[in-house]
Amino acid sequence: MFNKNVKYFTTGEFAKICKVNKQTLIYYDQIGLLSPSMKDDKGYRYYSIAQYDFFSVIELLKAVGMSLKDIQTYMAAKSPDNFLELMQQQKDIVSKKRRQLEMIEGIIDVKINSTKEALQLDFEQITIEYQAEEILYLSRNIENSTEEQFVKAVSDFIEELDRSQLDTGHPIGGITKREHVLAGHYDNYSYLYMEQPQPRTGQPYFKAIEGEVLVGYHVGPSSTLSDTYKRLLKVMDEKGYVLGQYIYEEYIYDAVTKNRDQEYVTKIMLEIQKS
Repeated sequence: MFNKNVKYFTTGEFAKICKVNKQTLIYYDQIGLLSPSMKDDKGYRYYSIAQYDFFSVIELLKAVGMSLKDIQTYMAAKSPDNFLELMQQQKDIVSKKRRQLEMIEGIIDVKINSTKEALQLDFEQITIEYQAEEILYLSRNIENSTEEQFVKAVSDFIEELDRSQLDTGHPIGGITKREHVLAGHYDNYSYLYMEQPQPRTGQPYFKAIEGEVLVGYHVGPSSTLSDTYKRLLKVMDEKGYVLGQYIYEEYIYDAVTKNRDQEYVTKIMLEIQKS
């Protein structure tokens, strides 16, 4: 029997209120998650406005990643205490997701800004610049690695950045020691790194010392990197400088922005000192 004091809605009307299609409500009824308040002799379904809040909670739980099966489990044993516990659990999940989204937003901002800066660069120019102290997160030592060991080191470093939430959006770079560059072993990296503008306490960071650096750009694949290094070292010598302890490399343009490795751009920064 219909209660004359309660307004009932057809499936179509209730679906419109809930902003879903009728099939969603029919499916919820079939699995026993949300059944109509009334069904008449002809099989027509009717919902009450009181069921809208019930529907909203289902959609809320779905939005935070809860499965219909888990929602059904809760609904089978619902109580005020269980509801409070469930809401607190979901609040914790949302807080974690919000932190993750804020981190992602920060990464996107870094990539936007660095790409805008790259568009203003003259890749033929070699300059001497003052380098402020930078905090870097390093990989394990990868000196004298085989190609297979290097690939694994990159994979492990990326996994470590993700696990420790240390991916700041800055490019992964490589540090080479002075002796390897002077010996012509330009790709014998000692460490991988990622800049950490907001370092956290308790992390084993490396400080790139402040001072003068010679900055140049290599356009093309890594196989031709030696040509650019020779040019940089020649300019360094002509200007009366000697090579410092570390050399830093990082991509300006890579596979994210360019289709061919001939168009990749690597920024090379050589620590230098007056001879």
